[in-house]
Amino acid sequence: METKYLLKRLEGIQTINTVMNTLSLSREKAIYYIYRLRKQGYVKTKRLSNNTRVYYISFENKLQGFDYREIINENSPVKVSTAQTYKIYGKEPTLEETLIYAIKTKSLRTILAALALFRKINNWSELYRLSKENHVERQVGALYDLARKIMRTKRMAKRFRTAALPKEQYDFVYMIPDLKSKDFVDIEKTWKVYLPFNQRDLEDYK
Repeated sequence: METKYLLKRLEGIQTINTVMNTLSLSREKAIYYIYRLRKQGYVKTKRLSNNTRVYYISFENKLQGFDYREIINENSPVKVSTAQTYKIYGKEPTLEETLIYAIKTKSLRTILAALALFRKINNWSELYRLSKENHVERQVGALYDLARKIMRTKRMAKRFRTAALPKEQYDFVYMIPDLKSKDFVDIEKTWKVYLPFNQRDLEDYK
């Protein structure tokens, strides 16, 4: 089958079974065509919690665009919706850029999912630069301390912590308007940032 025909019939979200049904193919043939489209850059693959592989088939994948939410989903047990994609072309965003994006969304689930990025973030000078540019140094520090309570993370650079900690005269700020934690008041006091999560919100990380 020609690639153009395969893309027309399969564009969207597929599994091996849906490919088999759509094209009336054997399992072996369906796997072969998925493999062929992937080799050409048209397929992105994700594995669900039940171990099922899901294939996102699109011509746009060939353009090598990236979405912050896709990067979060690749690194986090908490998933965020990618129904409305915002593609970034030219280069893949760094984990540091992705964390800043998540904070700026002011979305509870996006920020919660982005906590997992601290497992791999290690360019603290870059993260501090981006945090300062976006005025979220304290938010990053508070989220890091929260992440340390629930998972193993990369160690925060002392220089980042020293520069980001608030002065006495600083006021408290909200990460998400009107949301405060009942369980992580110690972190809130340290950074003068109100966290939007309580202990039960973090169950997906256990």
